[in-house]
Amino acid sequence: MVTDQLKDGYDVVVIGGGAAGLSGALMLARMRRSVVVIDAGQPRNAPAEGVHGLLARDGTPPGELLERGRAEVRGYGGHVVNGEVVTIARDADGFAVCLGDRSVRARRLLVTTGLIDELPEIAGLRERWGRDVIHCPYCHGWEVRDQAIGVLGTGPMGVHQALLFRQLTADVTYFSHTMPLTAEQSEELNARGIRVVHGEVTALEIVDDRLAGVRLSDGTAIAREVVVVGSRMVARANFLETLGLQPTEHPAGVGEYLTTDATGRTDVPGIWAAGNVTDLTAQVGAAAAAGAAAGAQINADLVAEETRRAVAAYREPFSAEAEAQLCEAVTGDRRHGM
Repeated sequence: MVTDQLKDGYDVVVIGGGAAGLSGALMLARMRRSVVVIDAGQPRNAPAEGVHGLLARDGTPPGELLERGRAEVRGYGGHVVNGEVVTIARDADGFAVCLGDRSVRARRLLVTTGLIDELPEIAGLRERWGRDVIHCPYCHGWEVRDQAIGVLGTGPMGVHQALLFRQLTADVTYFSHTMPLTAEQSEELNARGIRVVHGEVTALEIVDDRLAGVRLSDGTAIAREVVVVGSRMVARANFLETLGLQPTEHPAGVGEYLTTDATGRTDVPGIWAAGNVTDLTAQVGAAAAAGAAAGAQINADLVAEETRRAVAAYREPFSAEAEAQLCEAVTGDRRHGM
């Protein structure tokens, strides 16, 4: 259970409790920063049986991996709480983060809310997502090797997906669906022995809770054991609009993401982003690495700010700011009651 009590303020509020958010929080907590992870409990990979391609943790169930991460963050004094951020507003010293009935202050923000997979309206597709309807050969390909795979042409990367899955099985069928092929694409598929079926796909055929095939608009059913579909991936970032931070259309046409620099810093001062919210194709390992790197950058930014204040106080030992810092150092939380 995610039950940590939410304090009034933290050095860093991490919004999103996946691999990127927990890794960023772990890095910050180890540097003795006060940090809280706000977890809405909607991990993208929840339907999957295991996390793959993650060194030393390959095949770990997603829920188990997250629980291990939460325990590690808590072990260094970090907090993890259930909640969903509704709005964020800037204030004099950072940000006010509203969770509906609660609010918390943050000096810095790390956004790791991931993305939403928007799937085409094909009967049965959503229900099988993460089981025998998949999208990534690196995440799920080994598990479906040598099976009869159908790839749906629902986006700009459909042919690319078909060519990648051909590496894993000799039985690949490409359904052009709503994406007509160019002459060059047809040649590539033919050269690799990938069958092409034209016509719109309307439904998946399910027998005994297993995918059995794909049905076309003319009623034709083609047997398949696995279906590959490219979702439109959209960053979960609506709560940032009040700060002027909005997702950008991906140049490959596969969705929308938050743009950042190489350190994870966004265009809004004080806000970093990591994981799928800014890198649509990142696997768990890459998302975790990006979260850790962003956490280190945030700590460095806070250190620079604290050093500037310390230098100012050193130069002006009797300034109002120096007096306030001295009061805080001596009395701590009791200073407001004196």
